[in-house]
Amino acid sequence: MTHHDNWGWRARIGLFIVGSEAVPEAEWWAMAPPGVSVHAARVTAPTPWARWRADRSGVDLADDLARGAKQFSSMKLQAVVFAHTSSSVVGGKGWDEATVAALSTVVSSGIAGDEAKVTTNGLDTLAALRHAEVKRPFLVVPPWFPDDTVGAALRYYGDHGLAPVGHLRLDPGRKWRDVPPQDLYPQGMGFEQEIEPLYAQIRRACPPEADGVLIGGTGFRCVGLIETLETDLGRPVITANQASLWHCLRMTGIRTPIEGYGALLRS
Repeated sequence: MTHHDNWGWRARIGLFIVGSEAVPEAEWWAMAPPGVSVHAARVTAPTPWARWRADRSGVDLADDLARGAKQFSSMKLQAVVFAHTSSSVVGGKGWDEATVAALSTVVSSGIAGDEAKVTTNGLDTLAALRHAEVKRPFLVVPPWFPDDTVGAALRYYGDHGLAPVGHLRLDPGRKWRDVPPQDLYPQGMGFEQEIEPLYAQIRRACPPEADGVLIGGTGFRCVGLIETLETDLGRPVITANQASLWHCLRMTGIRTPIEGYGALLRS
């Protein structure tokens, strides 16, 4: 008699995530279809994890990002995702493509070769929004995004042909409200996230002219409310981890409908 062992016999996906976060793996394992496994490499570099060269001819990978890519190259992966919203939006237009090119060179040097497709959370969310035909998203970001990152996110999606109609940075509640954004995760707020306040704040703030909701930030706990929000708002809801999983599955040719996490993963 055999038991389920989470072996990725259909696809193995490598995931670059923030070193101190647990949410990305938890959400990916919740959503991943049978036969798809998720393997994380942790990154502690400052944002963005790959820096533009002075002449913008390309990017240089942070040391721990390059190390993780080299390790992934030996794991016969089918997809690798740079799962960090902040890096994509701070890097700006063109950064995703430059980073994919740099990472692909390392990842493809191993046993998987060109079979391992590389993407970023920025590219994933853009692909998901286009697939859902969302052109005027309401952008929702976690409380640990500082003002400059929120501004970078609005510019990023605007520069890619979208027209965000507003944004919401989650009010983390009385306990955390006076803590500076950059100190929220170090002080443990990321491990005390609740989705009920997030649901209530999005439901209250989403403007009628928005044709969808985009929840950015792979460390932002939110996939558990996608279905309810879509039902109550009557609009598509795209989240960072949901979009990256959907895009990676598409790139590897897996079209299994996934129930419980929004229309995107059923399409």
